[in-house]
Amino acid sequence: MKKLRIRKKKLPKVINKDPFGNIIVLKRLLISVLGTLTYGRINIVNKLKLKGTEHLNDLPRNNVLFVSNHQTYYADVMALYHIFCSVKWKFKNNVNLPFYMLVPRARTYYVAAEETMKESGLLPKIFSLAGAVTVKRSWRAKGKSVNRGADTKAPKKIKKALEDGWVINFPQGTTKPYAPIRKGTAHLIKEFNPIVVPIVLDGFRRAFDKKGFFFKKRGTKLSVTFKAPLQFAEDEPIESMILKIREAIEQVPPEEVV
Repeated sequence: MKKLRIRKKKLPKVINKDPFGNIIVLKRLLISVLGTLTYGRINIVNKLKLKGTEHLNDLPRNNVLFVSNHQTYYADVMALYHIFCSVKWKFKNNVNLPFYMLVPRARTYYVAAEETMKESGLLPKIFSLAGAVTVKRSWRAKGKSVNRGADTKAPKKIKKALEDGWVINFPQGTTKPYAPIRKGTAHLIKEFNPIVVPIVLDGFRRAFDKKGFFFKKRGTKLSVTFKAPLQFAEDEPIESMILKIREAIEQVPPEEVV
């Protein structure tokens, strides 16, 4: 007698998770809470001015890499989360009505130094759960310059994040103005071919401390400008790509500007 083969039906996914194992519903709730708590910091105590959000309207849901200058550890990232959620709700160049945090955009990630996200305290851990893709910096550790091999796991992590959504990257790897662009960003662009959107931040360094938790100067004008996606030739040299990124995020030192 022939044995009957019973096909097992695949059960539908009850709990959706991101590629790093975080439950989407809980992640969305966390972003919503963080957004509610930080809204006053960026648009009441200080005032956020936006330009260029029209460049985000037709972007695909994934494989988008944002490259930005960096001014604080966390305030920059949180402001961008506010903007992305606002754009999801079809607002243009404003974050004036924060009910966009009722259903925030959850598939957003940002590249951060592993040592920063592992600092003691609750807040770094919470911000890490909100979408951090942690990497080990090859040039700096514990506040000191080092020279160690590149983090070989970093590209795989960033690839996972790009396949799932939008990724914010700070290609200078530091909050120091006019720091050089790291070559790793150009290599990622060559390997994964994402849409690359430049961002220029201003005012965050004046308004907040280095970590972005505490006020330095209230009533500061904050600005975030999005530019049109960058175009790179398939065989474009790494140095040329770095120069384009540097110019796009306005990190060419004044003495080098002709």
